[in-house]
Amino acid sequence: MNFCSNCGAPVEHRIPPGDTLPRAVCGACNTIHYENPKMIVGCVAEWDGSILLCRRAIEPRYGLWTVPAGFLENGETTAAGALRETLEEANARVEIDGLFALYNLPHINQVYMLFRARLLDLDFGPGAETLETRLCNESEVPWSELAFATVRNTLIHWFNDRRKGEFGFHMGTIEPMARREAKADKRDEPAPASEDPANP
Repeated sequence: MNFCSNCGAPVEHRIPPGDTLPRAVCGACNTIHYENPKMIVGCVAEWDGSILLCRRAIEPRYGLWTVPAGFLENGETTAAGALRETLEEANARVEIDGLFALYNLPHINQVYMLFRARLLDLDFGPGAETLETRLCNESEVPWSELAFATVRNTLIHWFNDRRKGEFGFHMGTIEPMARREAKADKRDEPAPASEDPANP
């Protein structure tokens, strides 16, 4: 932010009195502009043991596969946003069973919340941001073509939980590639191969 959205004057980045972090502060009207993480919400939508996947028609990761998800809008609950994104990206109607996975991506200021859901019918198809939709069982998931580490981790948990016959709640943090490689070097283990870009 370069200019105040309240009065239009230039802002300066400094720590306001009583705060601990630099903020965009208007030098004219003293408005403090807070920038907070973006919330991404979506659904792991099931039909008879298979999961609905969408092949992306937008960047980043054009042409790769994901679950229907996107940015939460103002005025929405997280569940309502997940339902909307599933309808927009896959023209799919679902019933949500509960929150399944939460992933922190602090390096790009995002938080993912993915819900477990059941497809209400098989009348689905690509939305405006989707090239193709497909139901996949575990062996059919294009694992090497998944767009995001959050989606890969969530699907691994989903299929593992289904085999156990009980779905839990999963939470984790996705770190940037360089940090993961450094940690893997210290453990003499291979680092994970992918990193989430800045947009869902």
